[in-house]
Amino acid sequence: MRYRSQSVAYWYFAVAMVLFGLQLVFGLLSAAKYLGPDPLLDLLPFDVTKAIHTNLLIVWVLTGFMGATYWMVPDESRGELHSTRLAYIQLGLWTAMGVTAVLGYLFGYGTGNKLLEQPLPHKIVIVICMLMFLYNIGMTIRKAGRFTATEGVLLLGLASAAVLYLPALLHYENYVVSIYYRWWTIHLWVEGVWEMIQGGFLAYLLIRLSGADREVMEKWLYVIVGLVFIAGILGTAHHYYWIGVPHYWLPLGGFFSALEPMALVGMAIYAYNAMRRSGLSHPNKLALHWTMGSAVFTMFGAGLLGLAHTFPDVNKWTHGTLITAMHGHAAFYGAYVMIVLAMITYALPGMTRRPVEESSIGYWAFWLQLGGMFGMTLSFATAGIAQVYLERILGMGYLDVQLKIQVHFLMLVATASMFSLGVGLFIFDFFRHAPQFNVDEADPVLDKPRTSGAAL
Repeated sequence: MRYRSQSVAYWYFAVAMVLFGLQLVFGLLSAAKYLGPDPLLDLLPFDVTKAIHTNLLIVWVLTGFMGATYWMVPDESRGELHSTRLAYIQLGLWTAMGVTAVLGYLFGYGTGNKLLEQPLPHKIVIVICMLMFLYNIGMTIRKAGRFTATEGVLLLGLASAAVLYLPALLHYENYVVSIYYRWWTIHLWVEGVWEMIQGGFLAYLLIRLSGADREVMEKWLYVIVGLVFIAGILGTAHHYYWIGVPHYWLPLGGFFSALEPMALVGMAIYAYNAMRRSGLSHPNKLALHWTMGSAVFTMFGAGLLGLAHTFPDVNKWTHGTLITAMHGHAAFYGAYVMIVLAMITYALPGMTRRPVEESSIGYWAFWLQLGGMFGMTLSFATAGIAQVYLERILGMGYLDVQLKIQVHFLMLVATASMFSLGVGLFIFDFFRHAPQFNVDEADPVLDKPRTSGAAL
């Protein structure tokens, strides 16, 4: 840890880990409900557990983004954070919003707008927290007088995410209109500006962990930004296929959605090439596992599996089935969960007594999560394919189909349990080392004499 104010990140990471664990509890509850009689039906019906599961995902990932930014920006700008007090106030408000929102869902207090179920008072708190966050980061960069392209892409993604939340504040009486504008937030977050955030973190980690050339890495970031604006924005149309909008959205959605994976493929290719060409070797190899894993799994989950059912002629059969869950789980995990875990793994030795050369627990957490998520993806895929054939082609009733595909949910619960064990080990590994915020001006790799031609 080079700057004392970077210690703020630890507490954001700690809150994110608690919320991550809670998200998995409700995810397992939701999956188990497919297997038979539900003793918690009256207390925790499926719509409640799923809403909590998906909303906790959004909240904890955003918490991780904030913590990672509070670690990265001082390091990139080479200066202390503008206000640690403001960061802690923001964290308190943000955590209170998340906890009360979850409690509200338990009692049916929400808007019913999928992924944006937060009531208006909670949404106002979210806006206030984002404004505090952006102000703190902006002033940090301004005071330091050093602004890198990596920071620029990250800040553009964060600011755009805040702006794109504004449509979620409005209420629409017409359901089609409500769904139409909901994707202005959700799609343009997860398939748009959040990819810039991931790109910024990925570039930062690759520069420090592999010795990748900063100039070349930042050129790739410009490519990512360009593809996000070209493909990501117009690719929103693949959510409009079947909600009553004009038919010209079908070819637009099909074509530009097919372009979306290009940035992800380029990101993975460059990450791999950076590793092969680099002569530097950072001791934190576990962080490198998470970083490379994020690039590769994003290409698989968001790129390949997204492309598999984004075209209108395919999507008319798969829309609203478990094929969507297949894509969603793999894409979110690879793109956003893994990059947050990579930033945590990289930063944690600087904020705790945790050694840089990680123990076997960290690797067990990595491989159990990776194997578990791959198994969950296959479970959703096989269940979804059977569901499409039986329900959409043969015309069987929904509940009859659910009985036929129940065996796939046994595999889902088994692989989800494996994934949860990996997450549990990661959380245990996070908290087993007490925080220790010692300032060390030297980086073990960036400040040692270079032995290769890699430029930083």
